[in-house]
Amino acid sequence: MGLFDLFKKKQLELTDEQLQWNKMWELWEQEKADSPYAELMTYQSEINNGGHGQYFFNVENTGDLNKEMSVLRNILTAELVANLQRAYKAYLALEENEDDEKAAETIELCDDIFFENEEEINGMLETYAGTIQV
Repeated sequence: MGLFDLFKKKQLELTDEQLQWNKMWELWEQEKADSPYAELMTYQSEINNGGHGQYFFNVENTGDLNKEMSVLRNILTAELVANLQRAYKAYLALEENEDDEKAAETIELCDDIFFENEEEINGMLETYAGTIQV
């Protein structure tokens, strides 16, 4: 059995939950995921790829950052909302002065807090994925 055949066999052995999780991300990539989960997925994806700085920069330049953050405020826990707001304040300070070490440290701290609480976000996304038909 070749490597491709082995991969294909493993792919066929995915659980329903794994298939739903994959479908959820496929929908997100196609911009067809439901709100507020689409925004939550964007947030998680951007933070995992470059932190809050990347999230704010990319969403600000490709979408409506205020709308995205408003949606997130309605779904995130109070701790994560406060963290998001703290990170945004630091991001704005860095836009004014890119040498602001305190703001850069704050964003790094906010990234750490996000990662410490990422399981909460994964739980929300797993619940959403469970509603997707595959």
